[in-house]
Amino acid sequence: MALVSINQLPESILLEVFTHLPARQLLLRCRPVCSLWRDLIDLVTLWKRKCLREGYVTEDRDQCVADWKVFYFLCSLRRNLLRNPCAEEDMRSWKIDSNGGDQWKVESLPGAHGTDFPDPKVKKYFATSYEMCLKSQMIDLKAEGYWEELLDKFRPDIVVKDWFAARADCGCTYHIRVQLASANYIVLASFEPPPMTVHQWNDARWTEVSATSSSSTGARTLSSGQAGTVPASPTAASSSATA
Repeated sequence: MALVSINQLPESILLEVFTHLPARQLLLRCRPVCSLWRDLIDLVTLWKRKCLREGYVTEDRDQCVADWKVFYFLCSLRRNLLRNPCAEEDMRSWKIDSNGGDQWKVESLPGAHGTDFPDPKVKKYFATSYEMCLKSQMIDLKAEGYWEELLDKFRPDIVVKDWFAARADCGCTYHIRVQLASANYIVLASFEPPPMTVHQWNDARWTEVSATSSSSTGARTLSSGQAGTVPASPTAASSSATA
């Protein structure tokens, strides 16, 4: 006898079908269809399978995960949230807050008096000048896919990374500030180490600045700003929310 309803398929087959569907479609369109689909989509087994299929975990790795559905979404959202972090699109996506001296420029590595960047895939860098240069980006976390419950209840980690270097023939001062703020732009947490100074006649070595912190309850925006003079050259600035 021919099947008249997809629900007549064995639950194991339905579960396998759901494993291949996009996660948001499962929750927004499939889960409300009926109680059977709701119960299957709520199974831990489904979300663990999706994590395995997407490569977020491996079969031979013993994972202690409190909520596999949340774990899946945090992994799927993990990425660099900054636009144009490595100057491949000139100054696009960056707000120029201060543009002193000869102004912000994008140059090709290693530059006239610099060194190669540790990651060979990075080909360009942002260069400042002999007066203050400051650029920033504002990131809307909800627009990037993080919903309120995920941000407030599970508070994903915010990982901040940036790199800077000075020209070999002159010193520089480098400054970074990253802030988590509410929807009304009230600052909830801030990462702002003291300004770092490199003196003249240095080895032009690239230095990484990094920090990790849990998101704050109520956080909805993330702002990242870098400043430098003569000529601090931050490249590969990255900011991401991870599980």
